[in-house]
Amino acid sequence: MNTNNFAWRRWLPLFLVGSLGLAACNKGPAEGCREDAAADAAAVSVRLKRLEQPFFAIKTSSDAQRFMDANPVFARYYLQRQPAAEKELENGLTQLATNAALQQLGRETAAAFPDSAALRHDLGELFRRVHHYFPDFRVPPANTYVSGFLAKDIYVNDSLLVMSLDWFVGPKASKRPDLPQYMLRRYTPAGLMPLLAHNVSSKYNRHELTANTMLDAMVHEGKALYFASQMLPCAPDSLLMGYTRREMVGLEANEPRVWGHFLEKNLLYSTTPFLLQKYVGERPNVPEIDKTCPGRVGQWVGLQIVRKYMAQHPGVSLGRLMAEKNAQRILNESHYRPMNESK
Repeated sequence: MNTNNFAWRRWLPLFLVGSLGLAACNKGPAEGCREDAAADAAAVSVRLKRLEQPFFAIKTSSDAQRFMDANPVFARYYLQRQPAAEKELENGLTQLATNAALQQLGRETAAAFPDSAALRHDLGELFRRVHHYFPDFRVPPANTYVSGFLAKDIYVNDSLLVMSLDWFVGPKASKRPDLPQYMLRRYTPAGLMPLLAHNVSSKYNRHELTANTMLDAMVHEGKALYFASQMLPCAPDSLLMGYTRREMVGLEANEPRVWGHFLEKNLLYSTTPFLLQKYVGERPNVPEIDKTCPGRVGQWVGLQIVRKYMAQHPGVSLGRLMAEKNAQRILNESHYRPMNESK
């Protein structure tokens, strides 16, 4: 592909605009929201059970056993309950539930997520859109929990959803996950639904097992982000990506330069794991492009490619997009060629 059209501008000055937040969505497209083809989708039933209180009521191993007996699916899938390790699990749960630091985090979690009705509503809005686009989707029973960061932040399959809410308390929590700051930005109350939507996308996001180029990884992640954007039409891209507003402004202003870097360096068809990690994986920034360019920039470019593809093909359903395994076809048919405004 000819790269002569990609002028290498300086990284434009960055600035903050507005406040980061998830706007409330009504049935029509609200200000700042994307078009919502599922605005009139039928409601779905959401079963939500909060396990924090019964968990912190555990004082003995017998209490732990009763807790697991009362929540057998949760114990089987999330706690990985097995007869051979029953006693060890009972003792571990008892130690966690009676730990003073975790009890404090539990109180902070309850303060960050005080309203079960609001959480049930957010889940209902997400899942009714999933069901609209994928009628075979079964809404899993939902549990909330405090894991002390010893188990997954979000676990979801057809039988169970578990949200370990202590991961999402935010920067004022007494304890936070052992992650770098650029990753912790995603772990706030507002970040819960975007991460859940991204998790749900994996059920439908098809990918050739032998497709291992940079482009394959970029488009695969772009499809996941596009899925999340359709399920959460009022979530800004900064929230979907876990970027600051400043980082988003910089990327949007310098999109031709970012894309030009991938072309100039012949990165799209690289299969080197180290390079894929540099541009698609977790990283605080990508100084190879610019010191202010955020990590996972390849995912963001993948989202732009997928959006351009869907704009070029309005008849393609979300289901068909997610089933498409050929990243090269998506790129070719997107006609993605970001240009400098001056050109």
